[in-house]
Amino acid sequence: MSEIHGLAVHAAGAHLLAYKYDPGELKAHEVEIKISHCGVCHSDVHLIDNDWGISKYPFIPGHEIVGTVVAVGSDVTDRTMGERVGVGWQADSCGICEWCRQGEENLCAKAQPTCVGRNGGFADRVRVNSRFAVPVPTALESENAAPLMCAGITVYSPLRNYDVRPSSRVGVIGIGGLGHLGIQFAKAFGAEVTAFSTSKDKEAEAKSLGAHNFVNTRDTGALKKVAGSFDLLLSTVSADQDWQAYVNALRPKGMLCLVGAAPAPVQVQAASLITHQKAISGSNTGSPHDLAEMLDVAARHGVKAITERFAMAKANDAVTKVKKNQVRYRAVLTN
Repeated sequence: MSEIHGLAVHAAGAHLLAYKYDPGELKAHEVEIKISHCGVCHSDVHLIDNDWGISKYPFIPGHEIVGTVVAVGSDVTDRTMGERVGVGWQADSCGICEWCRQGEENLCAKAQPTCVGRNGGFADRVRVNSRFAVPVPTALESENAAPLMCAGITVYSPLRNYDVRPSSRVGVIGIGGLGHLGIQFAKAFGAEVTAFSTSKDKEAEAKSLGAHNFVNTRDTGALKKVAGSFDLLLSTVSADQDWQAYVNALRPKGMLCLVGAAPAPVQVQAASLITHQKAISGSNTGSPHDLAEMLDVAARHGVKAITERFAMAKANDAVTKVKKNQVRYRAVLTN
């Protein structure tokens, strides 16, 4: 196959520049995808700036990919030419460890991220193991589906894994790129949904997305009023919070699940967990099976990312806006 053309960053924090690479022979288990859309995630910004110390340059960011299969490896039986697929954070896994065999490939010790140590989706094409190219239901527009591949699955997985149902009371902390999807999915599960935000002006929008209640977290009294109310609190924020107040807001056996990474250690009183069997957990993305299920739920329940579109050539503008939190709610690059 011919060279792949994309936009790469050549040093930490640098601008994206035109970059091409030879992907070599298509491996037996790989598919090549012609990219139509790629979301810009905060994780891409962290990788561009090497905030996590794992970036190797030059590399092409991007891991919220939607496109069409244009080549299939000799051993691929699960994907077909011309099929529309999505790719998220992960491009491969070992396939044989206990987690892979259980269908939890996202927990594989040898999990291969889509744009760490390899080139991602700010490009015209990308290659991944066919198991990680997930069919996109026809009801979903590519632009709205792209952010579901990372942001969507990040909030869907805990709702699914912690058994949210119509009797559940769910709170979504932070109404941004993740939170606006968390509200929609929690509503799809039939739960009573409360949005927590420092921005009072997001109340109307949160309610239009499916929140039944709104708590302004700048009002300290408001958090105290909801003590003992929630089965699951999903924290999508990357800023430090009064975690004890959120633990206090849980019902017995309630769970505070972190999907946004606040910088400082999370500190709570042990007794507040012990007394009513409360817990704090973390959740990463999800397996290919989870992704397929999440896309199906999104298609059937009308869940979609609110997006701002940029031409692929304007990727630097998109990254800058994401960095400054100026996008409502997900930036998407289009080819």
